[in-house]
Amino acid sequence: MSTALKHDYIDGSNAQALRGDPITGDRYWDPAFMAKEWEHMWTRIWHIGAWKAQFEEPGDYVVHNFLNESVVIMLQEDGSYRAFYNTCQHRANRLTWAGEGAGDGLTCSYHGWHFGIDGVLEHAQDPDDFEGGDPCGQVSLVEVRCESWGGMVWYTMADDIAPLMAWLDPIPDLFANRDLETHVRVLWRTFEVDANWKFASDNFNESYHLPTVHPELATTTDEDYKNTLFYMYPNGHNFMIEQGQPSLRAKKPNEVEPPFDAFLADWGLDPADFAGRSRDGRVALQQQKRKLWKEKGYRHYEKMTDGELTDFYHHTLFPNVTMTGNADGTHMFRTEPHPTDPNKCTFDYWFLAPIVEGEEAASIAGPRPYEEVPHEHFVYGSGAVIDDMMDSFLIQDLGVAVGQQMGLKSRGYRDAILSGQESRVRRFHEVLNDYLEGRR
Repeated sequence: MSTALKHDYIDGSNAQALRGDPITGDRYWDPAFMAKEWEHMWTRIWHIGAWKAQFEEPGDYVVHNFLNESVVIMLQEDGSYRAFYNTCQHRANRLTWAGEGAGDGLTCSYHGWHFGIDGVLEHAQDPDDFEGGDPCGQVSLVEVRCESWGGMVWYTMADDIAPLMAWLDPIPDLFANRDLETHVRVLWRTFEVDANWKFASDNFNESYHLPTVHPELATTTDEDYKNTLFYMYPNGHNFMIEQGQPSLRAKKPNEVEPPFDAFLADWGLDPADFAGRSRDGRVALQQQKRKLWKEKGYRHYEKMTDGELTDFYHHTLFPNVTMTGNADGTHMFRTEPHPTDPNKCTFDYWFLAPIVEGEEAASIAGPRPYEEVPHEHFVYGSGAVIDDMMDSFLIQDLGVAVGQQMGLKSRGYRDAILSGQESRVRRFHEVLNDYLEGRR
């Protein structure tokens, strides 16, 4: 039985379970709609603020800027994390413009007020000149709720929503067999894109686009909706499982083609043995991995189910995070809105890799050494060459997003006409409407 079945869920392929809220174009380009999202949704969810490996010593901090707000997360002496609005309590100056840093706290560049890592004011110029007495020890930065899961530090601007683990439910359970805390972030890229942030939530909540946009995946991924499991959860998170085997839509559906042949060969299976029956390779690969994982150093396979050894597990976390797990790591995607323009967003991509004993690198876009990487920044469409990504699924998705943003402004578009397997797209918009209209 799939882990997903242990939780209350809605059939993710059943459009009859939905209200049918229209997905109109103004949701993607109207500044007034963008303002409603900020007021009623973005301030009432949990945000990923940092990756734990960014913190080494007490006083290390990471800043997360979101729209016109800024939050700084600081590692405390006891190993815990605390988060504060990045705003001096004296005259509202932003305390730090750096993305991350280290030290014994934050000092305001305007009048020199210094706040310790616990957020308490430790130094103020002329402390005897304040009507209420010395503000040191009496004034603190405004704190933001902060918790951690999956190697990530999260924060929320809301005081009245559920704790992180309850808010994420059932995602932590669905990731129970993957020790994300021990993974290494071997890719960290941010793209500026001329599209509304919701393009990714729409895109990753369906696999209907794979045959058209990512045809090369047909040799390794069975995107056929009849062989795919779809789930929608009451709190807005969604889940999909695709089998790791050649699709019947592949040019040679029964033959072993690259890179599926390499997947088999890497585990001591002869691709020629699966000629004319390539889809039998999935179960054979599961059995071989189960047999050889220990001697090959794949310790992270120990707790995985057979399906997790070969298949693709797509988790879309409402509203703007997607985590796709396969046998050898997790792809994390996050879109965030531009501060002022609803036609623009940033698209973040991380790859979180488990360490394989005896190997020096993860086999992703590289390969990539097992070490935390610096942040790479790109402007999509600027002509910058990204050698290991240019022909990848990521660039393909961004290209579609830009074209779709243009079409959403057309008077010729009124609502999406969705297939059953795309039900999670409309579900996402219905949950968003619930936030905007005060039902959540």
